[in-house]
Amino acid sequence: MYYIIVFLVSTISLSMLLRQIFQGRIKYQQTKSERLIKELDNLTDFKKRLNSDNLQLNTIFADTLGLYELTKDICKHLEEDKVFTTFNQSLKKHISVGDCRYIKDSADLIKYKNHTILPLSVEENQIVGYLAVDRIAEPDKEKFGILVQQFLIGLRRALLYQRVQGMTITDSLTQVYCRRYFLERFSEELKRSKKNKLHLSFLMIDIDNFKQFNDRYGHLVGDAILRSVAKTLIDAVRQIDFIGRYGGEELSVVMAETDRDQAKFAAERIRQAIADMTIKVYDEELKVTVSIGVATFPDNTANMQDLIEMADQALYLAKETGKNKVCFSPT
Repeated sequence: MYYIIVFLVSTISLSMLLRQIFQGRIKYQQTKSERLIKELDNLTDFKKRLNSDNLQLNTIFADTLGLYELTKDICKHLEEDKVFTTFNQSLKKHISVGDCRYIKDSADLIKYKNHTILPLSVEENQIVGYLAVDRIAEPDKEKFGILVQQFLIGLRRALLYQRVQGMTITDSLTQVYCRRYFLERFSEELKRSKKNKLHLSFLMIDIDNFKQFNDRYGHLVGDAILRSVAKTLIDAVRQIDFIGRYGGEELSVVMAETDRDQAKFAAERIRQAIADMTIKVYDEELKVTVSIGVATFPDNTANMQDLIEMADQALYLAKETGKNKVCFSPT
């Protein structure tokens, strides 16, 4: 009987122990499952946040990349004003901004004292203009900085192009047109005169005794004489006229809408202005004169090369008959 009781007690105890172990196992599995479910939920939430952040970053990247790609549009133009116009249009598409102006002269900045003024420098310590802007939204200031950099790239390109163009069309010593470009302009002006039935006069100007000045004083003095004569010539002609350096000491002028009588008056004025000037070079004060040959369209010829040759012949006559005078090609 005793053994039966012990057996029953042991069986009951073992059953209870097994039940406790089984219940604990179930509870452990439930806890583990709950933890796994919670971790899965956390991972799902993290993935959603990551996707959202990634989408936002992609949007920001695309937007920023778009700002840099505006360089292509801005750099399509080689004129400062067109570069700024494209920049200004792009500016208002991408950010919230009020007024924006490109100021070339610092004296005009006083008109924009309520604006933020940004100096524009394309080379170290060389300010070429200013941007005057107002009402930039705070979140857009970084974008604005990027856009300004794109504007500077376009502005540098335009200014460099202007500089190169100036070098190719202008004589570096006299600052008048070089021969090649002068002849291109001459041809265009002659065509316009023919089309509109307008007069045109061509002046060939040569500095008298220039070789003697060079031989006596040296080429630096000769260069100074050429610069002074060219400057006086520039001051003496109208804006519609243009000047070229035709040869060593020869300068040429095309006078648009100018007949023979008007050309005579203008050429005499030029001759007298040069004769009246005093050229100061180092310790020397020099006086020079010029001889001028003139040919006119349509009085003399309708051909550009013939006009040049006729003016040159008239110049030769002026030289041969005393210098410091104006001679015309006979009609």
